Amino acid sequence: MKHVSYWVGDWTIVVPVEHLIAAVKHLRDAPDALFDFCSDVTATDWPPRKEGRFDVVYCLFSTRLRHRIRVKVIAAENQPVPSVTGVWPAADWLEREVYDMFGVNITGHPDRRRILMPEDWQGFPERKDYPLEGPGELLMENPLDWLKLRQAREEADIE
Repeated sequence: MKHVSYWVGDWTIVVPVEHLIAAVKHLRDAPDALFDFCSDVTATDWPPRKEGRFDVVYCLFSTRLRHRIRVKVIAAENQPVPSVTGVWPAADWLEREVYDMFGVNITGHPDRRRILMPEDWQGFPERKDYPLEGPGELLMENPLDWLKLRQAREEADIE
């Protein structure tokens, strides 16, 4: 464990990526923890940070003991982060969203595909260095114009 904090009524622990699975299994199975529900998986992007670009955050809840905790891992841009779907199957779509929006390299996931963005989408929209106008070099003021252009391209591919 790298760090423990208590702020605004919630505990947060920061664990090294290589100990993530052991830590969350312990939190799920220990009689005084019993965190049986992974309610959310998200990430934050810190591009200039040298320690690691992403905080991957797992929000856990114990339905039996009625307490919660956040588990964080700090990961570099292409560093593998093991999937927790073997511990909590409900983390499946949550991890896919973290991959889709941030590009976090979640490994061992049973179905690592984009979940919110189209498969051919360029980049990861929640990264702080993602261009505000979207992928590519074309800047459009109206999102409907972008959708019309994309639909026209798809129709051209069909013919």
